[in-house]
Amino acid sequence: MVTKEQISRINELAHKQKSIGLTAEEREEQKVLRRAYIDAFKENLRAQLDRIEIVDAPEEERVVEEKVEVETLQ
Repeated sequence: MVTKEQISRINELAHKQKSIGLTAEEREEQKVLRRAYIDAFKENLRAQLDRIEIVDAPEEERVVEEKVEVETLQ
């Protein structure tokens, strides 16, 4: 799980990168933090998808619509 402090640091590094640039150590830190964020996001998404249950009525309970012929007036 990614903490608020880590997200804050990711944002700080992104702003610094846009303004004055990053040192080699900061680029590596940014890379590690971003990977941790992406991995946590994927893990959370997988957990949500695993909890999804598709519910469908059994075959005998399904309502079969009857086709109704419509008489046309001539």
